[in-house]
Amino acid sequence: MAAYAPARYADFHILHPLPASLLNRGEDDLPKTLNLGGVVRALVSSQSWKRAVRLRLEDVLDEHAARTRMLPLRVADALRAAGWPTDLAAFAGTQIVRSATTEGLKTEENQRGITSATLYLPRDVLDDLTDLCTEHRPNLEEALAKESAAQTAPAKGPRKKPKAEAVLPTPRVASVIRRRTATINLFGRMLAEVPDAHVDGAVQMAPAFTVHASSPQPDYFTTVEDWAAPNEAGSAHLQTAFFTTGLLYRYATVNLTELTRNLNGDHEQALHLLGLFADAFIDVMPSAKKTSTAPHTYPHLVHYTIRDRRPVSYAGAFEQPVKHAPGGGYTAPAITALSQHAAGLNRLLGTRRLVGRGYATLHPDPIEHLGTAHAGLDDLIDALTKTAALPTGTLV
Repeated sequence: MAAYAPARYADFHILHPLPASLLNRGEDDLPKTLNLGGVVRALVSSQSWKRAVRLRLEDVLDEHAARTRMLPLRVADALRAAGWPTDLAAFAGTQIVRSATTEGLKTEENQRGITSATLYLPRDVLDDLTDLCTEHRPNLEEALAKESAAQTAPAKGPRKKPKAEAVLPTPRVASVIRRRTATINLFGRMLAEVPDAHVDGAVQMAPAFTVHASSPQPDYFTTVEDWAAPNEAGSAHLQTAFFTTGLLYRYATVNLTELTRNLNGDHEQALHLLGLFADAFIDVMPSAKKTSTAPHTYPHLVHYTIRDRRPVSYAGAFEQPVKHAPGGGYTAPAITALSQHAAGLNRLLGTRRLVGRGYATLHPDPIEHLGTAHAGLDDLIDALTKTAALPTGTLV
């Protein structure tokens, strides 16, 4: 397969009905909202949905990663569990971040030495780093003894804590920290302190929003006191929660060129991860408040496009809020708005950079301007990955 040039994108457009739910809250503990087109819409942040997708992919691939600032502490915990003295284990943990680069990673000394930046690492690097410490234990013991002796020596003036010297081999520590998982290749990693550890994300995900006006709705509830005193009635707890309802427009795009680059040119693996991402993005929902709302709905419509040069969101289809149908419901009017917007974009942009498109839906009638109708989601994902592999200039 020839390399995609200059770029190829798989766009996903989803209409997803949402019952009473509370998938995403802000700092005020209220459902997140967005003012768009002059009306308030319900909002689910991209970070919330992206995390749910990432965790699903890690489970499917059995390849887990961790976002953490606790690396030196976790290394120390693992070494103590292996029988190391507490002071030596803690020193080894600090040496991991000190030896990661020539200058060391920045840390927060008033927070037990956690890293200033959040690291995004394969979870199994902990085993590699503890093995590395074990291999260099004599050097760590010697360095700790020198440091302790220096601290207890009589001071000849104001004592300044000297900068620790790196004990562990920096190239090996950095190599471990630079390691990637499939989700790191998909979602990227910001880690400027370690050379070549930064990864440009191939996935871009937009916040989901309702295609119509939707304000938070109150839900007053009580908790009954089951062990109340005789002849005493009342509640143990009173509160008003809020939930949202509506039809969401969800959008994400995968830069296949960037993903292939992150995978060192492995096109087949890029297409495999594209298919897995498509399945997870369609299927997964954030899990907040699931025990009290059970909002386990499926998308009503999934539409994809494969484009060269740049991705195209259809969010503009819903800048004007959708009005409900005469008999109620927003789904049919939203499908019409999405179809008409796609038709307008095709007229405006032309189709020379549109490689392919298709959709699957619960809607009983064919939908114009969205490409090939697929019987189900499995067929859609299969067609998506096959279309993504087609040469530039192909239109299906």
